[in-house]
Amino acid sequence: MRQHTRLQNANKFKLGLFGMNCSGSVATTAPERWNAGWPESRKAAQLADAAGIEFLLPIARWLGYGGTTDRHGTTFETLSWASAMLASTDEIVVFATVHAPLVHPAFAAKSCATADHVGAGRLGLNVVSGWNVGEFAMFGAHLLPHDERYRYTEEWLTVVKRIWLETEPFDFSGQHFKLTNVSGKPKPWGDGRPVLMSAGSSVQGREFAARHVDCLFMVITDEGKLAEEIAEIHKGNTGSEKLGVYASGHLISRATPKETKDYYHYLVHEKGDWGAAETAIAKRLEGESRSMPPERIMSMKERFISGGGTFPVVGSYDEAAATLKRLSDAGLDGMALAVVNYVNEVPIIRDEIIPRLERLGVRKAA
Repeated sequence: MRQHTRLQNANKFKLGLFGMNCSGSVATTAPERWNAGWPESRKAAQLADAAGIEFLLPIARWLGYGGTTDRHGTTFETLSWASAMLASTDEIVVFATVHAPLVHPAFAAKSCATADHVGAGRLGLNVVSGWNVGEFAMFGAHLLPHDERYRYTEEWLTVVKRIWLETEPFDFSGQHFKLTNVSGKPKPWGDGRPVLMSAGSSVQGREFAARHVDCLFMVITDEGKLAEEIAEIHKGNTGSEKLGVYASGHLISRATPKETKDYYHYLVHEKGDWGAAETAIAKRLEGESRSMPPERIMSMKERFISGGGTFPVVGSYDEAAATLKRLSDAGLDGMALAVVNYVNEVPIIRDEIIPRLERLGVRKAA
């Protein structure tokens, strides 16, 4: 991958915004919840860019979770969204998230190259294999058995990389793709290719990441075992470049512990959309996801409301920064954070969280 983007800066712990293209990162009926319209999305991206935040990571979502709020019911398609975000910012890296079985690799390669030129080399591609049965049915697509999904995605990504990097047309014959006279121009902007990420917490998902991408996007289920888990991931990485390990989280933070506790209670227990949480759990079980076992999912209704099942960074400004410092010390390279409202919360990250992380030594002073 390229070595000149913000993702290669001197900050030990990188920060991103997660799921900004989707409505309702927090499944709450509180009036300040995120609606994911274009004007507010552009404003939040520009605030994040100016604050020195490293990346934006969208979610590829096609159907919402129902309930009162229909969390993620309003979403922008991520390849188009990434192009628009790159045109509206200067330095931040913007990912597109693509379900490999729902987008042909030749189209994905062309669309990514287009966005990469818009952003002068700041595009990233997050490749996912999919789990949502209802969304696949919407496309008339078949959800393969878990392990086979990664074999499909391996062929898909091989085709994309070859289109980006090879100058002559090629044929490709695999189990899932048989393609003739494949080529694509323009190539990605400048030298190299976009940074590649994949999500996976299963053995198969992590082995795929170690072989094919630059960054693994994992789910943290037990902070106490995180350091051991990350060490095992790096042990299995046989590539010449170190695999970046990132995770998703949700940030709910106010100045004091009491203010944070009161706001959390308001969002989740007074205004929480428990119907959406039930639907989310049912969808995960239907997709037979191995990233989070069913018995674990059933105990996480509150986490789905507060942040879609991502890792909770909940506490005062000092407590939130200390939590991120612990994750960094465990070996995590960065976290993409979902918040209640990105326009309202990015200034808090900029003015309160980032300075504390600088003082804690995991980020360089701007």
